[in-house]
Amino acid sequence: MTNDTNRRNFLKASGLLTGGALLSSLPFGASAGGFYNSMDDTIKVALVGCGGRGTGAAQQALNTKQNVKIVAMADAFRDRLDDSYKSLTGRDLKDASGKPKVDVPEDRKFVGFDGYKQAIALADVVILATPPGFRPMHFEEAVRQGKHVFMEKPVATDAPGVRRVLAAAEEAKRKKLNVVTGLQRRYQPSYREMVKRIQDGALGDIIGGQVYWVSGGVWQKPRKPGQTEMDYQMRNWYYFNWLCGDHITEQHVHNIDVANWVKNSYPVSCQGTGGRQVRTDKEYGEIFDHHIVDFVYADGTTINSQCRHYEGTYSRVDEMFLGTKGKVEGMEKKSSALMAYNGQPIFSYSAKADGNPYQIEHDELFSAIAKGEFKFADAERTAKSTMTSIMGRMATYSGKVVKWEDALNSQIDLMPDRLAWDAMPKVLPNAEGYYPIAVPGKTIAV
Repeated sequence: MTNDTNRRNFLKASGLLTGGALLSSLPFGASAGGFYNSMDDTIKVALVGCGGRGTGAAQQALNTKQNVKIVAMADAFRDRLDDSYKSLTGRDLKDASGKPKVDVPEDRKFVGFDGYKQAIALADVVILATPPGFRPMHFEEAVRQGKHVFMEKPVATDAPGVRRVLAAAEEAKRKKLNVVTGLQRRYQPSYREMVKRIQDGALGDIIGGQVYWVSGGVWQKPRKPGQTEMDYQMRNWYYFNWLCGDHITEQHVHNIDVANWVKNSYPVSCQGTGGRQVRTDKEYGEIFDHHIVDFVYADGTTINSQCRHYEGTYSRVDEMFLGTKGKVEGMEKKSSALMAYNGQPIFSYSAKADGNPYQIEHDELFSAIAKGEFKFADAERTAKSTMTSIMGRMATYSGKVVKWEDALNSQIDLMPDRLAWDAMPKVLPNAEGYYPIAVPGKTIAV
C-alpha cells in the first residue's frame, strides 16, 4: 500500500475526510460535515496566530520534506497577518509542480477574535501560535473539527484553561489526531539521549536539581492615543496574566518541563517567593520580574526553579540534576556528559551538528501525517507542565504552600467575560496607569 493511500485512510479514520467521492467534487474551501477535503498528497496547513513564533513555525512546516501548503491564516490584528504573509511569501517557495507553497488569497485571511474557526476548517493541520490565553479554545476547536495540531507552549494561563486542554487532549487521542507542542527540548537529540540515560538509571535516583531561565526582559509597546484597553493588552500580551501567564509560565515552562521529564512525574506541592524589583514601571503590566520556587515531588525530591527579567545581570538558561551516582547539566549543548562525583564521565554525548529542534518537531509531525501514523500526543504532558508553572505562580503570588490538586481544581478564571475590542479585561489600570500587582500574604491566587 502506498504512503498516499495510507495517508488517505489515516485522515479518514481521524475524521478529516468524510463523504468519500462527494468531497472530491467540492470546490476549494468547500467541506462536508465540517471537514476540509484533502484527497491529494498536499498537507494543507492553517496558521492561527501570525506573530514571530507563528511565522517561524509556518516556515518550519514548509521546510519539511512533505508537500505542505499554507492555505489559511488568522490573527486578531490585520497588520500582524500582513507582516507574516509578506515574510512567508518573500521566500517564494514552490511545490514540485511549480505552484506557490503559500496560497492564501484574501478570502482565506481571517482577522478578529473568531476567525480561527474559519481558518481551521480549511486545513488538515493547524498551527496554533497566538498568545497562550487563547490556546484552550483554539485547541478545542481544532480537535472538534478533527485536525492534527502543532501548538506552541504554554497551552493555558490558568487552571480552567488547563482542564479544557486536558479534556481536548483525550478527545484528540480518541480521534487519533497527532498533537505536537513547542517544548522543543523534547525533540532535541542531546536532551533525548541524556534523559533516556537518566531514566535508565545512569545517575541513580534523582534526588535534587535546579532549573533556570534568568535573563533580560522582552519587548514592550507604548500605549497609543485612543487605544482601547483590550487593544493595548493584546499588543502587550506578555505583561498580562490572562494572555501570558507571567514569564514563569510563558518562558520558564521549558525548563520546568525538563524537570518533570527527568523525574517522569509532576510535583505534588510547591512554595516560593517573587516580586517586582527592577521592572517596576507601569508599562510592565501586572507580572513579576522574578520568581524562585521549590517544586516538591511525591518521592520527596525538591527541584528549585529560578526565573527573572533583569537587564545587565548574570544570565543562565539551563537545567542541573543531582542523582545518587552523579549529576548532569548543560544538556542543551552539542557536547555534554553525565558526571560521577569523582569527576569521571558516566556517559558523554557529542554531535557535530545536533539539529534544530524547532525544525525536528515539524519534520517528525508531518512525516507521521504523510505516512498515516498516529505517533504524537504531546498535549497532556504539556498541559501538566503548564499547570506546574501556574502552580509556581500561585505560590509566588500568594506566599503560600500550594498543592497540585488545589491548583489544578482552582476556579480562578483569568479570561475576560467577553472578547471584543470594546470589551474590558478583568485587570485594569488605575488613574495613573498602574496595574494591580500581587502581594504575597494578601493575594488569593488559588
